[in-house]
Amino acid sequence: MPISNRSQLSDLRGVTRMAIDATDAIAKVVEEMHRTIQLRPGPLGVSATDRPNGLSGLVYRLVRGGIRLFGRAVDASLAGVTTSLPEGESSPALDAYRSAANGVYGDYLLRTGNPLAIEMSLRYCGQRVDPHDPMRVFEGRNDVTPANKLLVLVHGLCMNDRQWNSDGHDHGAALANELGYLPLYLRYNSGQHIASNGRALAEMLESLIGNWATPVDELVIMGHSMGGLVSRSACHHGHQVGHVWPKYLRKLVFLGTPHHGAPLERAGHGVDILMDLSPYSLPFTRLSKARSAGITDLRHGAVWLGEEIVPLPSGVKCYAAAAVRATKRSVLSERLIGDGLVTVDSALGRHRDRRRMLAIPRNRQWVGYGMGHRELLHHPDVYRQISTWLQEME
Repeated sequence: MPISNRSQLSDLRGVTRMAIDATDAIAKVVEEMHRTIQLRPGPLGVSATDRPNGLSGLVYRLVRGGIRLFGRAVDASLAGVTTSLPEGESSPALDAYRSAANGVYGDYLLRTGNPLAIEMSLRYCGQRVDPHDPMRVFEGRNDVTPANKLLVLVHGLCMNDRQWNSDGHDHGAALANELGYLPLYLRYNSGQHIASNGRALAEMLESLIGNWATPVDELVIMGHSMGGLVSRSACHHGHQVGHVWPKYLRKLVFLGTPHHGAPLERAGHGVDILMDLSPYSLPFTRLSKARSAGITDLRHGAVWLGEEIVPLPSGVKCYAAAAVRATKRSVLSERLIGDGLVTVDSALGRHRDRRRMLAIPRNRQWVGYGMGHRELLHHPDVYRQISTWLQEME
């Protein structure tokens, strides 16, 4: 695809940096494997920590140094082209790629200053909303009047705000037409710790509510998958620091949120432990462990660092929707498979340990059969249930 604006060039620079860093990491794995084979340790135990010496060590240092030098040269040449290109917007396809990269390697992207790292923002109709001056986004628009009923939609891991529009349906737009909510969509780096994103969202909502032109009557937050955990984290931080915005929060809606973790991440962690047992497989675990902090937080649904149990916010009505791929109820489909990523118990906040159970009343729980995790974004049965919940009287 030809590069036509600065946004696309920035993405290209980010991809190039990732490719160079990945190549360097693979070279390091080969170097460590070489050293392990040289020493011939037993099949179990700790591998050698020193690098190959002599001629082989020199070769590896030259190879890795050349990789890094080449990467810096390419990045510098791309940076020189930046000023000659016009400003421009990204495309849905590039946004999807950036979101996926942030979900898997988001903390690394932020730590290394990679241009692909996503900065948290609120958006309305695709336009960025400044929380310190939120009314500016409505200037010159005759088709909308800023409402006093706000709906904030928080996407899940490896996703972005555009993807709420799924299969021709957008929960936010539909609720705006039916119930008069003004939908604001969060975009964020889903590879960061959930607590970090929760803190940032809380601070953003505090500015947004404080600078809204008309008195806010109602704030609703809807989170899909990880987005539900980020929303809970934001509520926790907001109450801790005494923010004003939680006083306006009336309802929290969770769609396929892994409140008690996701089986796939727990399985991945188990594989890491097994591979750590042998010096021959240990170098490869460093590649698998490069997955983001956001993903590792999904192992147990960690909402806040250092706090294993974070209750739902008091005084807020909470609703949870779960999905099951099977068309009929069964223990296997609900407890092990669920929607393909999240089990029913985790999505509904159920837990064997009563201290960890979330206080979501049964009449505010819903399970949809014959649908997967992504279908929670567009299935008509899911929307009907959300609409019913939001029309529930205080």
